Amino acid sequence: MKNNKKRLLSMIGIIAVVLVFAVGYFAFKPQTQKGNKNITIEVINSAEESMVYNVNTDAEFLGDAFKDAEGLEIKGEQGQYGLMITSVNGEEAIFEDTGAYWSIKVNGEYGMYGADSQPIADGDKYQLVYTKD
Repeated sequence: MKNNKKRLLSMIGIIAVVLVFAVGYFAFKPQTQKGNKNITIEVINSAEESMVYNVNTDAEFLGDAFKDAEGLEIKGEQGQYGLMITSVNGEEAIFEDTGAYWSIKVNGEYGMYGADSQPIADGDKYQLVYTKD
């Protein structure tokens, strides 16, 4: 009888923890903006040359907005955290080979999300910056 009571209390505790995490996730997950948006995507390559794309899109996430940026070529691999950008406009940055990667900045600050989960909002400015440690 005591073992059953302990099991029941353990299960209730586990369910409570899962619910707390679920509520926290939905309360603090990235918020998207529906509808048409005008954003700017700036690419800064390894030579520190800049190319700016003015993008009109209905996308809710940056990874989807790349498709609406005329002339912007993004290549990458899908990983457990979404799109890992490996090439922008033909310039590769593969961390395992050279220590270089493409960082994402949002309105001048380092992005907190990957391209696939970075929400976009009207008027935002995004940068893809060739970065080497």
